[in-house]
Amino acid sequence: MKKIFFALLILISSVQLRADEGMWLPMLLEGMTITDMQARGCKLSAEDIYSINTTSMKDGICQFGGGCTAEMISDKGLLLTNHHCGFGYIQMHSSVEHDYLTNGFWAMNASEELPCPGLTAMFIVSMEDVTNLVLSEVKGNMTEAERNASIQKRMGELEKERTKGDVVAMVRSFYYGNAFYLFMTETYNDVRMVGAPPMAMGNFGGDTDNWVWPRHTADFSMFRIYADKNNRPAAYSKDNVPYKPKKAFTINASGVKIGDFTMVYGFPGRTTEYLSSWGVDLIANVSDPVKVKLRTLRLNIMREEMMKSDVVRIQYAAKRNGAANAWKKWQGEMEGLQETNAVGKKQKREAEFSTRVAADATLTAKYGSVLGEMKQRHEEIKPWQLAVDYMNEGILSVELIRYVNGYKKLVEACKAEKRDQAEIDKQLKNVNEGVDGYFKDYNMALDQRIAVAVSTEMDANMEASKKPAVFEEVKTKNKGNWKKYYSKLYSSTAFASKDKVKALLTGFTADKWQSIANDPAYILMDQLYAHFSKQLVPEFQKINGEINRLNRIYMEAQMKVFTDFRFYPDANSTLRVTYGNILPYNDPAAIDGYAYNWYTTLNGVAAKNNPQIPDYIAPKRLMDFWRAKDYGRYADKNDGELHTCFIATNHTTGGNSGSPVFNAYGELIGTNFDRVWEGTMSDVSYDVNRCRNITLDVRYTLFVIDKYAGAGYLLDEMKIKW
Repeated sequence: MKKIFFALLILISSVQLRADEGMWLPMLLEGMTITDMQARGCKLSAEDIYSINTTSMKDGICQFGGGCTAEMISDKGLLLTNHHCGFGYIQMHSSVEHDYLTNGFWAMNASEELPCPGLTAMFIVSMEDVTNLVLSEVKGNMTEAERNASIQKRMGELEKERTKGDVVAMVRSFYYGNAFYLFMTETYNDVRMVGAPPMAMGNFGGDTDNWVWPRHTADFSMFRIYADKNNRPAAYSKDNVPYKPKKAFTINASGVKIGDFTMVYGFPGRTTEYLSSWGVDLIANVSDPVKVKLRTLRLNIMREEMMKSDVVRIQYAAKRNGAANAWKKWQGEMEGLQETNAVGKKQKREAEFSTRVAADATLTAKYGSVLGEMKQRHEEIKPWQLAVDYMNEGILSVELIRYVNGYKKLVEACKAEKRDQAEIDKQLKNVNEGVDGYFKDYNMALDQRIAVAVSTEMDANMEASKKPAVFEEVKTKNKGNWKKYYSKLYSSTAFASKDKVKALLTGFTADKWQSIANDPAYILMDQLYAHFSKQLVPEFQKINGEINRLNRIYMEAQMKVFTDFRFYPDANSTLRVTYGNILPYNDPAAIDGYAYNWYTTLNGVAAKNNPQIPDYIAPKRLMDFWRAKDYGRYADKNDGELHTCFIATNHTTGGNSGSPVFNAYGELIGTNFDRVWEGTMSDVSYDVNRCRNITLDVRYTLFVIDKYAGAGYLLDEMKIKW
């Protein structure tokens, strides 16, 4: 799929490459970045992007489901996000009879839109710097624990004081606890599914292309927010009406070109750009490799079992996609950190830091020892980090273990010396309500295979002193044969069977708690979590707490020492602006110096289309449009092709999935959905030559809705600029 684009390489030289790194708080654009944004081509003011006095772009962007971003594209509550962001709800509504995963889903009128219990859309009303208020009771002689307790207390008080009805306050920490901002939020709870392409388009390329460029994925889905008759948040009701947003974005379908300014506006999840060299090394060479190894075992088993049965395929579609996403990202992250010498770059910065600190007696007294302590603590945490990762990605990832853990609160309530019947009833209700949903998407044979595989891997490689007791039990009683151990466990537990669980809970009373507590799966779960929480986590948290303290001090020190650097806060799932330009890139890993173009077309889908490769089976209807070159007004004005995706230099991460991508005038030109695999280390270390975000071209989105799906009526409620 690689091509050489010599003409584009010439064009690149005419576009100045700058450090497009940064995830900026929109309320601070005026003082920090708007001038640079405008110099790069942006035609907007800081007030256009964020304002608390007038409607601004922030009012059309919401956090979707707590982990993605979505944007309003009509004044009737219609929102656009990624297919993979809506995937769990597409899967939830799917069955063998109504396979929306395979066939896609399109509501042809409001009555066909599907409610999505638990799905939320959260908007930001305003932001405020409350650092002084949060730190008002912090004293210099406090221990770290006392400091943290004081901060948590003040954050809670502020949230309680500022929350008014539907407008809820939340306070978040920035710069490793050196600054704090309060966000006023408004959350809508009635969100309904409107449309999604089939997986063969919405996830075209599957695991093979995930985190990879070139990309040809129609990664979008649409939902609609509903509100009460006063346009306020309300629980689902047939009387609710489409939400009228403060801001709905104009869609620009005229196309984009190389060098164009782009802006991504969304809720990036988590980055750690200011770690020490030892922190980066811990990620790249200790934690990521173990997580990748264990998740590979799980994913291979899922794929094998899913290919045997349509029922299992639908059951595990969302689970496998979720697991595979981080798995492939971690691999790219490891390689990217290695290829860009991220540890070496950090060491160089630390050397410069030490030189500057040593030249100032005041700085030396306050910060002179921070790097030495940082090195020591990271050496101490390595074995504990490995143990925690082995547990989390290994035996604690087994569905049976996680499910049985959900019964612990019920057992504890029943065992209490003074029973609280209201609490018992509450916990019994919780487990009863979860049975059908859990077993709808559970396959015992698959889960048992995973349990055997991850336990065997842990047994072979985990440090003996940190293994749970069950490992010694299997060694002595089963000669290390995990298949034999789990065969007995799964056949004897009630919790691997819906019918047995239903029977267990029928007529359940507090006096029958031992019927749960004596179940072999419950006994194993209890042992595992006790080991994890009492033997591993305390020591891990003790050392990690020290590292967090040192990170806070080091962050404070860097901001004082490197006064010539613009420090943006790490991502923490709060609203941010990133910006850059549409550019191709050279692949540093390609042995022949290949370069990647900045856009893809439907021709790439046709080239990859292969009925023998599941990830590359394109729908016949889509290929019919391609053969006829029947793209209508969605064809590019210059080459007549249907453009599918493009890349730019915006700094993005998880949580930016579904984020709107805007042009210089604040018009929607695409939907962010991924990064290039070679640049996934941008969560830890950004490199403008290597890092690119991947955007679904809005013209492909409109083509799929209109011509492919025949749901063109949805376009009637959008404002589209041709």
